[in-house]
Amino acid sequence: MQNYNFIQKILHDLVLSNKVINNGLFEIDKMLYLKNEDIQKNLHVFITGLPRSGSTSILNFIYSTNEFGSLKYLNMPFVLAPNISKKIIKKNIPKKQRLHNDGITYDLDTPEAFDEIFFRNSEEFVEKELLNYLTLILISENCKRYLSKNNLNYKRIDLINSILKNCIFLIPIRNPIQQSYSLLNQQQNFTFLQKKDSFIKRYMNYLGHNEFGIIHKPWHKPNNFNNLDDINYWLEQWCFFYKNIFKKYQNKNNCYFITYENLQNQSYLNNFLNILQIKNRDCVDLDYFKDKNKKLDLKLDKHINKESIEVYENIKSKSYLLSK
Repeated sequence: MQNYNFIQKILHDLVLSNKVINNGLFEIDKMLYLKNEDIQKNLHVFITGLPRSGSTSILNFIYSTNEFGSLKYLNMPFVLAPNISKKIIKKNIPKKQRLHNDGITYDLDTPEAFDEIFFRNSEEFVEKELLNYLTLILISENCKRYLSKNNLNYKRIDLINSILKNCIFLIPIRNPIQQSYSLLNQQQNFTFLQKKDSFIKRYMNYLGHNEFGIIHKPWHKPNNFNNLDDINYWLEQWCFFYKNIFKKYQNKNNCYFITYENLQNQSYLNNFLNILQIKNRDCVDLDYFKDKNKKLDLKLDKHINKESIEVYENIKSKSYLLSK
């Protein structure tokens, strides 16, 4: 988005901000490409949860097995018409580092969290059209299983699962101090970028990316910390988020809390692959899960720090992949 020209920005603003245009394109894509394919019982994968947990690395790793279809940068901005958008000739771009400045690169064939454009429709629309939408994506990708990384899908786990009975949800978690520090860094990074370029703010709003920057929305109402430039604000948000989601979904058989640091362990990774029922093991590359932890010297509130460690250790101890 940082290199879009004026015309590209206008096009994205026009399409992504308008449900009528999006849903009209969706209907055209259905009319031209939708086939009577039964994908409802397939094991589709939804990665969701708090940002900076390693979710993008997990997405790229799973997609690299070539066993899943997903939305990609190639589909922007016509993400509700995956087959039409794929046929529109776009200028190829070399791999470049994303705006997060975290070493993760992308090009037009890189999967990304674009299905929020679909999910921002009414619940009734989602219930009626989700299978059609995923079928269109899988037709465009010539695959049978859908892969999504959408941080907001934790809000609709039950809705998605009511339609796709055999799907699974991956909820990654990292060391709380490391993840909270990364959240703080991205807050400062995107505040700067959004002030510099208002299109970045609009673009992130269209995709529901209100995690960072001027448009930041907390996951839970702050209790003791309100300063977005304070690590303790993010650590408190971390605690709220993981305590609540673990309490709600720890006993749901198809929800897996994935400890990012453990993915560097071959045995843990093998169990992870087994759960995903991935057959193509030749492509498995541990480099997707490099150690991201840094030496940090932070002024941490002792109470929220203690609580975060307890939450983290509790989730780790009760969510081993072998226990499912």
